[in-house]
Amino acid sequence: MRISYNPFMPIEQTLILIKPDGLYRKLTGLTIDRLDAAGLELVAAKMVSVSEALAKEHYKAHAGKSFYPNLIRYIRGEFHGLKDHRVLAMVYRGENAIAKVRQVAGATNPEQAAPGTIRGSFGRVTTAGQFENVLHASSDPADALFEVNLWFKPEEILP
Repeated sequence: MRISYNPFMPIEQTLILIKPDGLYRKLTGLTIDRLDAAGLELVAAKMVSVSEALAKEHYKAHAGKSFYPNLIRYIRGEFHGLKDHRVLAMVYRGENAIAKVRQVAGATNPEQAAPGTIRGSFGRVTTAGQFENVLHASSDPADALFEVNLWFKPEEILP
């Protein structure tokens, strides 16, 4: 797909992680299909084993909050008994990529996510109150820059 430049709609990169619950429940293909339908370009993808250090760095903005320990356990697959701590990390690029991906993803809380969004269709809240929302999507340009650089080396992203 060729991306044309429009000065009023900036070309952005954004990080998407298909979280352990998405992998465990075999939602990877359905999730990618919905992201692709947003008209963005997939420019990087890899399976990553999430170390505790990587998880803590990724979620450092939430350090000290009551839900922080569960975020770390969740992104590492510990709620699903996964031993290899895998996620599928991807970078999508395009005009207003961050907003488009967040629209396709839906609200963080699956119960508040619109029907037809990824989280609205596949997310759930467990009886213990844990959000299982299938994917992470960068929230704004600063987070996207930080997250893409945390999860990918420059040479892993297509020019």
